[in-house]
Amino acid sequence: MVLTTHALSWLRLDSRVAIMGILNVTPDSFSDGGLFLDPDKALERARRLIEEGADIVDVGGESTRPGAKPVSRDEECARVVPVIAAIRSRFAVPLSVDTSDPVVMAEAVAAGANFINDIRALTRPGALAAARDLKVPVCLMHSRAEPGTLSKASKETDVVAEVRTYLADRLAACVAAGLDRRHIVVDPGFGFGKNLAENAALMRALPEFVGLAPVLIGVSRKRMAGEPLGLPVGERLHSSIALALAGVSAGARIVRVHDVRETREAVRMWEWLYEPKEWVA
Repeated sequence: MVLTTHALSWLRLDSRVAIMGILNVTPDSFSDGGLFLDPDKALERARRLIEEGADIVDVGGESTRPGAKPVSRDEECARVVPVIAAIRSRFAVPLSVDTSDPVVMAEAVAAGANFINDIRALTRPGALAAARDLKVPVCLMHSRAEPGTLSKASKETDVVAEVRTYLADRLAACVAAGLDRRHIVVDPGFGFGKNLAENAALMRALPEFVGLAPVLIGVSRKRMAGEPLGLPVGERLHSSIALALAGVSAGARIVRVHDVRETREAVRMWEWLYEPKEWVA
């Protein structure tokens, strides 16, 4: 799949799938909460992600796991902005900020972030205007509820239609507000209030989302990578890679992962086999 007209040229989406490495500077993320809250440990984690081949590093200061407690704007800024600034001062890798808050967006971009990854699809007051004014690419994700109430989120009968309609509507709203359509990525939001059957349906229907915008998927170590096989969070590497490859084969162009080296090798091998004309190591 070639996306030569897309403005995210620095991720080289026209020639390869981008690997987004996860850097959670939180005390309560479901997989690595507390491991990188210390700035020095966060910087070391970033260095390792980059050495393992991350095309972009995604820095987040608020956990989105079910039951997570909200974080104040000041606390979120205190967690992510110094880390982004420290990474930017040492490395040239593109950086993403995982946030829904317009002030955090602005401060993170000022510190060196190149991309906004918003699980609320720029629906918070001021977020859409902030993204427009900051002029950096954004990812719009679908979620059925706030992280703290995800387990109580209502279920729809046709999850594919629900998610596709939502993302199309948000995409249209962004373009109407002045965002460059070529700067927009969409994420169906695996997990985030959806049950296992719905997550599987979304993965099978992923080609339906490719026509909207480049697709980002986040399946690393999630429930859908563990529950079908009875695997705890710490033993979901191989199942997470399998899901990542399923997404890539269905058209995803960015995969957000904890395990960069292993996923990158699997994805690059898939590209060598199935996209040899566009393949770039």
